[in-house]
Formats: sequence, structure tokens, C-alpha cells
Amino acid sequence: MKTLKDVISLKFKTSESEGVIFHGEGQQGDYITLELKKAKLVLNLNLGINQLGSIFGHTSVTTGSLLDDHHWHSIIIERHGRNINLTLDRHMQHFRTNGEFDYLDLDYEITFGGMPFSGKPSSNSRKNFKGCMESINYNGNNITDLAKRKKLEPSNVGNLSFSCVEPHTVPVFFNATSYLEVPGRPSQDLFSVSFLFRTWNPSGLLLFSNFAEDLGNVEIDINEGKVSVHINVSQAKKNRIDISS
Repeated sequence: MKTLKDVISLKFKTSESEGVIFHGEGQQGDYITLELKKAKLVLNLNLGINQLGSIFGHTSVTTGSLLDDHHWHSIIIERHGRNINLTLDRHMQHFRTNGEFDYLDLDYEITFGGMPFSGKPSSNSRKNFKGCMESINYNGNNITDLAKRKKLEPSNVGNLSFSCVEPHTVPVFFNATSYLEVPGRPSQDLFSVSFLFRTWNPSGLLLFSNFAEDLGNVEIDINEGKVSVHINVSQAKKNRIDISS
């Protein structure tokens, strides 16, 4: 395909912070890649290079944050030549691509949910998307519907299921006065805890536990946006350990 205009739209939800949403490339140095990086949306685009390689056309735009929250997010990419509108959840960002070319020349396949291994370092280091997509529309073609009805030829549909499985996690909401108390495990040498959290508050107590027999305590808190772990051991010479991140 050699296009002057493109409209690509889809919805996704995921709990992963990394993953390729779609990718296409061509022989003239053209490519378009939409992916999640550190839970942000990154669009990489190049409308081609000249034979001398002196035209630098690579353009990268980042938008959004915390997109690994397992909620639906909508994306619309509208391109007319070098002018791009990138809309994420109704927030539109306008930019122009670098270089001098107006046409996107994709003469290899377009892939959704990952990119084929091409031997290039860039393809090897990128993770496939893990999550759900719906309403995939590429230049007027309903990709989701065509894939479900097996009308995409030629195509290689991997291990897909046309349903969205919800994760078996139960979140707990805490207000400023609530807390959750659980029984300890006596006669255990190991203290181990793991959890995910999200908050807008810069400070707050996440966890506190006394050790048995007055041997000390452990505390995990947020202080000015940093997570800190404090371990107090009553019988040690260095009786306090502080770790922050």
C-alpha cells in the first residue's frame, strides 16, 4: 500500500506496561509502529529515506500514562501527508513528521499485537501485546470482524480468542481512615509480602507489622511520592534499616 492519508483506530486494555499494538514497514525505509512502553503510548513513524540516506524521517511521539490499568483506552491516528493527529481517550495531539516525504509505503504485511521477527535488533527486543483489543479499523477495514470471519487473506492468526477474559484480581479501596488487618504467621523466619497499588496521594502508610517477641517491626510507606521500607530490629547492632525508591 502507498497511501497519502491513513485513519487507524482501535480500543485496547491491558495490565502489561510493554507491548507492540501494531506494526507495518516497507522497502523504502517506511515504517509505522504503535506500542506501549513503560505504560505510555509511543508512535514511531517514518515516511521513507532517500537513496543517499541524508533525509532523516524518523519521528517518535509519546502520549498518555498508566495505560496498564486494565481499563479500555481508545486510539485514533489520522494522517494526511506529514500532518498527524494522535488521539488517546479524546485527548488529541497534533504534530508533523520529520523528513520530506508525504506517502507511507508499506509493502510488507501489517501486524496487530506484535511484530514479525526480522533479524533487526528492534524486532527482537520488543514484546508482543498481551491483553484485549476491539474495534480495530484500518483505513475503513474492520480488521476485528474480518479476522473473526477469517476473511483476511493471506493472514496468519496466532493463538487468538474472540473474547476478553477478565483477570481474577479483586481490588481493595482504602479511604483516609480505613485499614485491613490480617493475622500474622508465628514461628516463621521469613517475612514476605507483595502487592500492587495506585494512588494520587504523595504520602501514606502502605503496610505495618510488628515482629513476634518484641524483636522489632517493618513499615512500608510513601513519603513525598517515594516508597520507603523501614525495618527496626531490636537485637541488632545496626537496629534500623531504611530503603527508599
